[in-house]
Amino acid sequence: NRELKKGHSVNQHLPASPELQDAFRTVFRGHPAGVTLITGTVDGQPVGITATSVSSLSLDPLAVSFSFMKPTGSAERLLRADSLLIHFLSDAHADVAAAFASSTAERFSAQQGWVTAPTGEPYLPGARAVIRVKVADTAHSGPATLVAAEVLEVHNLQETSALLYQGHRFYSIENALPLASEEEHKHP
Repeated sequence: NRELKKGHSVNQHLPASPELQDAFRTVFRGHPAGVTLITGTVDGQPVGITATSVSSLSLDPLAVSFSFMKPTGSAERLLRADSLLIHFLSDAHADVAAAFASSTAERFSAQQGWVTAPTGEPYLPGARAVIRVKVADTAHSGPATLVAAEVLEVHNLQETSALLYQGHRFYSIENALPLASEEEHKHP
């Protein structure tokens, strides 16, 4: 059991072979993930990034986790924000998600529907849900940063179809067939 300190490396690593890296990428290209936008305000400027790595981390304390692949650009700036908004996107936001996934597309345009939250972060009112968080801790693996963030508020909670990402494409979950549920497999 290694105790992690804020901003320290998880482990030392040896470079993976190109073949192993390709196989790893293939696995995750085929693994669908929910799409979020993480936004904040840094030095008076809005900052945002598309993220598919958001996950619940803990109920006590209430926390989420997410990761950034590189410690530069928008990711680096978001880590300096006082608080962040995590927008859980509906399938109506595919174009917004694609814009934020690109380093050259327009972000935070009036056409996309952005406003400023009372707490100062860029806010997308039509998102399925929005969680306000504060970074609690980070860990590093190579150039990637894993973030644990304390949940401060939860807003919106709309029953709309979630936006998914798989194989470099955005999808709607709306017509997905449910195949099983946890309830069906609970034992008395």
